[in-house]
Amino acid sequence: MDTFGISNFGLFCAAVLLLNATPGPDTAYIVGRSVAQGRAAGLMSAMGISAGCCVHAVASAVGLSAILAASATAFMLVKLAGGAYLVYLGLRMAMVKPGNASERTAARDVRSRRTIFWQAVVTNVLNPKVILFFLAFIPQFVRADAPRQTMAFLLLGLAFAAISMCWNSGTAILAGTLARHAGQNPRIRLWLERTVGATFIALGAKLALSRN
Repeated sequence: MDTFGISNFGLFCAAVLLLNATPGPDTAYIVGRSVAQGRAAGLMSAMGISAGCCVHAVASAVGLSAILAASATAFMLVKLAGGAYLVYLGLRMAMVKPGNASERTAARDVRSRRTIFWQAVVTNVLNPKVILFFLAFIPQFVRADAPRQTMAFLLLGLAFAAISMCWNSGTAILAGTLARHAGQNPRIRLWLERTVGATFIALGAKLALSRN
């Protein structure tokens, strides 16, 4: 890593792991899909979140994130879009109607894995907190005299995405397993989905209305 001007890589990995352990919109989306459609859907969500992290890595490497953060109007639009999208996803889960097992299974299967993946990407890309994180956090581990700063940003971004994938996959498997056991009682599963949906709505509102 010294070749690219990256310093304290071990500390970077530890910090990323701790940050992933902090609940937020990404975790909520993964848990929501795992509860609604099982572990496979949760793992697909984790892949989408990691893909979104790669988008942020590329944006920060070429300077797009800095430009976005410097524009108050553009940043506010991203915040509003991200918050509205989370509220929309939350409403879809919170308004699910009770029914027999076959009806509920059919309803859950409507959302394809491709849709789940791209929804996860959008959830991550539209999260302004992630933009600011890449701007404020990653530069701390790139030396000012690094000969290949762009490559350093990309490598750290990819490392961030890989660590996130590992953590989020564990979250998806755990949530999916618990949901499968709870699924034996349709009423419990219904309220699990509604609770996750309400969490999405609260996170979306907080994101859109936050001043930072």
